[in-house]
Amino acid sequence: MKEYKIETASKVYPLYVGEGILPQLPEVIKKVKPNASGLLIITDEVVDKHYGESILALLQLSFPVDKYVVPSGEHAKSFQHYYECQTYALEKKLDRNALIVAVGGGVVGDLAGFVAATYMRGISFIQVPTTLLAHDSAVGGKVAINHELGKNMIGAFHQPEAVFYDTNLLTTLPEREWRSGFAEVIKHAFIHDELFYQWLQDNIHSLSDLKGDNLIYAINKGIAVKAAIVREDEKESGVRAHLNFGHTLGHAIEAELGYGEISHGEAVVIGMLFAMKVSNKLGYSNFDVATMKVWLEKFGYETEIPSTLKPNDLLVKMKTDKKAKANDVYMVLLTSIGQPFVEKVEDQFVLSLLENQ
Repeated sequence: MKEYKIETASKVYPLYVGEGILPQLPEVIKKVKPNASGLLIITDEVVDKHYGESILALLQLSFPVDKYVVPSGEHAKSFQHYYECQTYALEKKLDRNALIVAVGGGVVGDLAGFVAATYMRGISFIQVPTTLLAHDSAVGGKVAINHELGKNMIGAFHQPEAVFYDTNLLTTLPEREWRSGFAEVIKHAFIHDELFYQWLQDNIHSLSDLKGDNLIYAINKGIAVKAAIVREDEKESGVRAHLNFGHTLGHAIEAELGYGEISHGEAVVIGMLFAMKVSNKLGYSNFDVATMKVWLEKFGYETEIPSTLKPNDLLVKMKTDKKAKANDVYMVLLTSIGQPFVEKVEDQFVLSLLENQ
């Protein structure tokens, strides 16, 4: 089991990653939250079917535990499900020394983390990721729910007590979830590490290559990138915004299609390619976007904006992005692999590129 130290301005906490480490979870909880009065597992229907009862039984050996199950999918990050989680916690009489255990992917982590951030003005939680995507979302303390006018627009910064990542929990993932998570691995390489990007090009030719040592290496590299950025900028006032590479258009596509119609990672891939085109057109870079598209399509990614979406509607959604200022679009662009920056992009320029996909 490898242990990282995630350092932020407000808190330092451990991240554990390894294969088959789940039996060590109770001891980790005792270490990071020795005064826990009780545990509330929040998970989703799919994860619960595979792991819910076994994790519940494991934790019940050491703690009073309750479990609440939300629907699977992005629509679980809603006011309704947030409210229902809070109601359940109140009914179970969780106090301020209780611990929420988020068992699932990015949706569960965001939802459960926001419940923890706001229940009794904030209680402790830990992340137990079950997806590849969550190697990114579980680190850094950004928790939120969605609004129909924008993704992750209602939330908080609330750091967990620990992140506990057993890669054996990924074995039941469907291919679409592997694809979604791998997009964030690629993103970390694009914004931070040209050597890692080259390693991905040389070693990962299909999603089936993401296993064993390759999987552990990719996860460790992604976590290291995220940890370094969060250490420097906890609350997205500077370099942390670079982690949103591909997300300005990606989130707009998700919102316009309807949350869950396209996976987060699949939308981000389209957004990253679009950001590279913008970088090229503005004269900042000279990416071979066509070659990158061929490589990404090997993994089953769509690389074009869905034809049903209207450029004007996408532009409106891009202006609700958290980087937007004074109703202007700001995007994370690249001068080269590993060299990101944030730039205001004029409306007409964005529209012209959206219209000429």
